[in-house]
Amino acid sequence: MERRRVGTSGLRVSELGLGTMTWGRDTDEIDAAEQVRDFLDAGGTLLDTAASYADGDAERVIGTLLSGKVARSELVLATKAGIRSEARPDGPGRVVDASRGGLLDSLDESLARMGTDHVDLFLVACPDPNTSLEETAGALRIAVTSGRARYVGLSNHPGWATARAATLLEPDVGLAAVELEYSLLQRGAERDVLPAADALGVGLLAWSPLGRGVLTGKYRRAIPADSRAAGALAGFVQPYLEGSASAVVEAVATAAEGLGRTPGEVAVAWLLERDGLASAILGARTPAQLRSSLQAATLELPYEVHAALDDVSAPDLGYPERW
Repeated sequence: MERRRVGTSGLRVSELGLGTMTWGRDTDEIDAAEQVRDFLDAGGTLLDTAASYADGDAERVIGTLLSGKVARSELVLATKAGIRSEARPDGPGRVVDASRGGLLDSLDESLARMGTDHVDLFLVACPDPNTSLEETAGALRIAVTSGRARYVGLSNHPGWATARAATLLEPDVGLAAVELEYSLLQRGAERDVLPAADALGVGLLAWSPLGRGVLTGKYRRAIPADSRAAGALAGFVQPYLEGSASAVVEAVATAAEGLGRTPGEVAVAWLLERDGLASAILGARTPAQLRSSLQAATLELPYEVHAALDDVSAPDLGYPERW
């Protein structure tokens, strides 16, 4: 598997990353360990998690693996902070908190759960309307200068925030990465985040490269009873089961049939060829799902196929026809 530089930073990651959103909830420790073994055997290095995944249980699973099954040096470990659970009268809820105290407390708790003294990449999970970007950037600077994180970045932030944070963190720390959703079904990042990242030397980590699972083609005929769209994550998947998404899914399926590969491999292979991409983060519930997705690293799409997928999925960036 290819190793790629994250922007202009010194951080290098595998072109495919391993996401852990299902760990500690739908994926138990045994299956997580098998996923990591397969991922490392394929040449992978980037393990992506977050303090909010399964309320910290994903990081606890990682901590168990690092206690003897996996060497810390084999992984480029990334985690996110800025979203925390909070008890409310009507039940548990989520609170966005990218304040200095919130981020640094969360980072310390993540390090304790994973049993490590540092992460390679520390990301702010989403914008916080109640905290200035100056304070958030200040917390990221402390994370690096204190040795708790080697590099820092933002997740799910707009282009202007990426540019502002990069400015605030220069010249000593720098903004290494942005992590956001990017796939054939979600190309909105091309509007402003990707141009900003490219201009600033910031690398892109793409989450949900399979369009929330829809680009695997498993929803073409019906919704499987054991799938995300049939369970608690139905609202997460539903937007990609409607409208123009079906044309993209059919184009991917047609290309896959012609190439003798799976639709998921074709979708990820398309993404791996996009400019500025450092890593596409694969989220798999089972080891079998991960093994299938890892095959994308062995596929180079013919120019004609890549161009056709570009055309059928081209986003409306909102620019006027005449400037």
